Amino acid sequence: MKKRIRKIAILTGGGDCPGLNAVIRAVSRSAIHDYGWEVWGIEDGFAGLIEGRFLPLTIDKVSGILTQGGTILGTTNRTNPFLYAKRKGLKVEYKDVSKQALRFFRSGQFDALVCVGGDGTMSFAKRFSKEGLPIVGIPKTIDNDVPGTERTVGFYSAVHTATEAIDKLHTTAASHHRVMVIEVMGRDAGWLALASGLAGGADILLIPELPFDLKKVYARVKQRSSKGRRFTIIVVAEGAFPSGGEKIVQRKVKDVSQPVRLGGIAHWLANQIEMGTDVETRATVLGHVLRGGSPIYQDRLLATSFGCEATHRLAMGERGMMVGWGKGEFITIPLKNLAGGCRLVPKNHPWIDACRSMGAIFAEAE
Repeated sequence: MKKRIRKIAILTGGGDCPGLNAVIRAVSRSAIHDYGWEVWGIEDGFAGLIEGRFLPLTIDKVSGILTQGGTILGTTNRTNPFLYAKRKGLKVEYKDVSKQALRFFRSGQFDALVCVGGDGTMSFAKRFSKEGLPIVGIPKTIDNDVPGTERTVGFYSAVHTATEAIDKLHTTAASHHRVMVIEVMGRDAGWLALASGLAGGADILLIPELPFDLKKVYARVKQRSSKGRRFTIIVVAEGAFPSGGEKIVQRKVKDVSQPVRLGGIAHWLANQIEMGTDVETRATVLGHVLRGGSPIYQDRLLATSFGCEATHRLAMGERGMMVGWGKGEFITIPLKNLAGGCRLVPKNHPWIDACRSMGAIFAEAE
């Protein structure tokens, strides 16, 4: 028999995105209104759990945060409880401090933890669940690449931001007869580039799942110029790469769960296009602007629904799972069944077919 819940905690881990505060609000309000539970927030993701930094979340505390970007709890993508970096002088030692995190959780007399995050956060949640921590996950990331769910909190807002940027670059591209290369985030998955490229009317889309042929990119730019279309819009995912080549790494960061920082493909590609076509080309990297701002209505709906669903699942006695969305309805995925890595774009995805029908190309190698 499951222990009756009286007090729960919630944390937001990994990178920030629009909709996190909507999740915090939904979990808190539904837990208090429907079940009379006490709700506490853990500051700065797993760092706060390791250090025992908790704050109460009342109805007043979460009032008015639905529209706010970011997270009122703070977050970090630099903390791995199972490989925690501690500096001693000039040396860095790595320790497993998960037991310390569990002790703080139990000292707070929490009955369950709601974990909001991406694939990295869910991998930690999976390991803590095996250690006996009663946990429910909620998927969030602008990359939309968490295994087991078709949608994640933050994705819709990032697509909206990217699409607005593409719209604005369309006008300057047409005015100056240029090729515009727009780089978006996404790490190893092309969901954000694909969705924003389709919504923004891109002529060429380059995603990690389909390594591209530079000669095909040159050919499409020249073809458009020869037909009087004197500009070209290219949307490229930061993890895209040419066939036979490698992904461009901006830098590597020590002591983090994601040490490789991708980026720079847009500037590299713009230079290659200018040399290969003699057409003026400019690069724009949207970067962290995609994570900012107020969530659009789709993310508010998804975040609120996920938050309520997580609370209801806890009340029904469910633990060790993540709520998700699949085939038009809410689903639950056991954390133990979450495979490593990220969810990639299938090569037969309807959005890919729609792009091709609109005349866009992916310039994929044969």
